[in-house]
Amino acid sequence: MRIIACDGISGTATDGRREALIDLSLTGPLDPGTWVLTFLGAAREVLQEDEALKIRAALDGLGAVIAGGDLGDAFADLEATGPTLPPHLAAAKAAGKTIA
Repeated sequence: MRIIACDGISGTATDGRREALIDLSLTGPLDPGTWVLTFLGAAREVLQEDEALKIRAALDGLGAVIAGGDLGDAFADLEATGPTLPPHLAAAKAAGKTIA
């Protein structure tokens, strides 16, 4: 969501379709225009705009599937790169280990 107004540790945010009162206790006061990841009415993390837009596209794609549609390009950023191993598993694979 994007913060549109802030009053101490509470703020008003929008996802483009609705506005909601958001608890900012975990992030502190934020400037209007700041993107945040929210869960259960609280801002959990400040996001960069590009990351927020990817999350929004993914949620829109999932909503479309739930409504009987298709994903479209909601996960295009992931499809273009393919899966990758976490660093510790990539190192193990490079060392020839086949058992964790």
